[in-house]
Amino acid sequence: LYFTFKYATVTLRSGKMAREGIYHDKEWAASSKYIFDFIEKSGGCFHISGMNNINKENEPVLFVANHMSTLETMILPCLISPLKKVTFVVKESLIKHPLFKDIMLSRDPIVVGREDPRKDLEAVMTKGLELLKKGTSIIIFPQSTRSLVFEPEKFNSMGIKLAQKAGVKVVPVALKTDFWGSGKLIKEVGPIYPEQEIYFNFGEPFTPEGPGKIQNQKVIDFIQESLSSWGGEQKI
Repeated sequence: LYFTFKYATVTLRSGKMAREGIYHDKEWAASSKYIFDFIEKSGGCFHISGMNNINKENEPVLFVANHMSTLETMILPCLISPLKKVTFVVKESLIKHPLFKDIMLSRDPIVVGREDPRKDLEAVMTKGLELLKKGTSIIIFPQSTRSLVFEPEKFNSMGIKLAQKAGVKVVPVALKTDFWGSGKLIKEVGPIYPEQEIYFNFGEPFTPEGPGKIQNQKVIDFIQESLSSWGGEQKI
């Protein structure tokens, strides 16, 4: 109850600020840190490694990560935004959701429908290039949806393709966030499991040269190795 109340409070407050046009990078990072703090107060234990890789490159980069729960969407801003201007590739449903649409739109995200891969690729390539040229890094979750079990065959190479076209480096990100479950009515508001420790690992930036499939496998290998070192995924 404490967790849900605090989450609702910061979400509603952030949405109001976004509607008023005063929800910028600093405020986004602050609200993310607020969520980070009350996750810890609710029993969450964070293990974060590779932070030095976030801003190792002065230029914008592609953060390519697995997607397990709502937690990473809420926490990555306070880890990355103070070091690098960043936004997300998000599902269209999020910018239509009454709780999150104003917050998401204020971040100038890349929006994909997740129904037509060709249109999604076009959207990512077109707006992705525009954002990267302006100096904005991008966080992309190549899986079609959140999953407690990492399935490499569903991890597409869209992020690698964009990085190659834009001439930027890729920072692989492995995470384990099954602390935060999915809700039955609202996916983003679900139960928490304090026994599940939370892990983030930022890998070394690399230039994705050569066949996209091989470059994408580098990210997959990094994620699988990290998950294995953390004891694998826990299916709840």
